[in-house]
Amino acid sequence: MKLAALALAFAAYASQLSDATTASGLSEALKVATERAVQQTSKSGGFLDNPAIRIPLPGKLETMATALRAVGMGGQVDELEVAMNHAAEKASAEATPVFVDAIKGMTFQDAAGILRGNDTAATTYFEKKTTAPLTAKFRPIVDSAMQNVGVTKQYDALVSEYSSTPFASVPKFDLTGYVTSKALSGLFKVVGDEEKSIRKNPAATGSALLKQVFGH
Repeated sequence: MKLAALALAFAAYASQLSDATTASGLSEALKVATERAVQQTSKSGGFLDNPAIRIPLPGKLETMATALRAVGMGGQVDELEVAMNHAAEKASAEATPVFVDAIKGMTFQDAAGILRGNDTAATTYFEKKTTAPLTAKFRPIVDSAMQNVGVTKQYDALVSEYSSTPFASVPKFDLTGYVTSKALSGLFKVVGDEEKSIRKNPAATGSALLKQVFGH
């Protein structure tokens, strides 16, 4: 009886150790993936030069942009788009601590489900769990970055110019919210790409833990 109880206790411990290893491995994978994503997106041209995540002018402003291009202001319109992407790059540099805090909330049960999921299961879980709090924390960073690179000033100038034309109607638009949403989407896109890479070749990270968890 004592031997059976000991065996059960050992099995429970082994299971717990396995869960802990899995959770640690997935946490490390997300840490590596987010660090790489932030590094890629926060560099100069990180958003602007990446067609997969480049932030275009909002669809609601297409009429305004077309009209301004027609009167020779295409350069200013392009400058606004460039500035928006630079704002996202600057904001992205501040994202790592937010990501790290979110990763700490992953449970053993979460990890087990994610491990059985597809190549971006961890990113999908992470995105669903953190988009709302990340948006709340990320928005002021984007807003500050937009102020620093002149997005708001350029946008206001273009709206003023467009509004002076006959029959012009500028829709109310939250440009900061738009750039924030696109910046987060871009980050998660790159995080997902990095997760795929880690799952496919964990040995390339140089981490024995990741090789143990994903190397099968």
